[in-house]
Amino acid sequence: MNIKTRLTILSFLQFFIWGSWLISVFHYLTSIGFKPFEAASVFTTFGIASLFMPALLGIIADRWINAEKLFSIAHFLGAICLISVAFIKSDSPSLLFGIMLINSMCYMPTIALSNTISYRILLENNLDVQKVFPPIRVWGTIGFICALWIVDLAGFSTSNFQFFMAAGAAICLSIFSLKLPACPPENKDTNKSFFNSLGLDAFVLFKRQKMAVFFIFSMLIGAVLQVSNMHADSFISSFGD
Repeated sequence: MNIKTRLTILSFLQFFIWGSWLISVFHYLTSIGFKPFEAASVFTTFGIASLFMPALLGIIADRWINAEKLFSIAHFLGAICLISVAFIKSDSPSLLFGIMLINSMCYMPTIALSNTISYRILLENNLDVQKVFPPIRVWGTIGFICALWIVDLAGFSTSNFQFFMAAGAAICLSIFSLKLPACPPENKDTNKSFFNSLGLDAFVLFKRQKMAVFFIFSMLIGAVLQVSNMHADSFISSFGD
């Protein structure tokens, strides 16, 4: 199996996991008795985890652990969380939030890690990232859509099986990623400040008006996107009533 095929599988599974439950989770949770605001709390976990986990795992991959191994561990832990969610009842909203927060802390950094792994492997194989990576990445979107179709057509929108499906894909990806070429730490400069390690020096870019406008509107779009994700399945299902 050549490098491009292996990275395509990585991209496909990466977003297949998310697509298995992201759009249908609100519908499922409300159908088993969770109050709407309790079910909606799941979507707040993405933002909380994204504030610090990508930077934290990035530092770890940069200094101490191979990126593909860290990627594997994160997906395996995420799979355990997803399996746990499948057994949570409506009388445990705090437990739901806690486990989904841990799941988001595991999953959200893997989006950046998957890109890092792909870029590095492509470069090490003397391939043009700008030409080769986009066709690989588009399979992530295809994976997300395929997961949505399976969940919808199989009637899993209001079933906890969607979490088992996502967990199964996460375990497969966890194992598969260990077979990728090694991506050892590149930056072992322990003298680098914590401020720089977190990438906070990049905030100097906000002095440029275009960058500031881009950042603000990206945040607004991200907020709207979570609202549409939350209600999409319930909205579409309502036409069948």
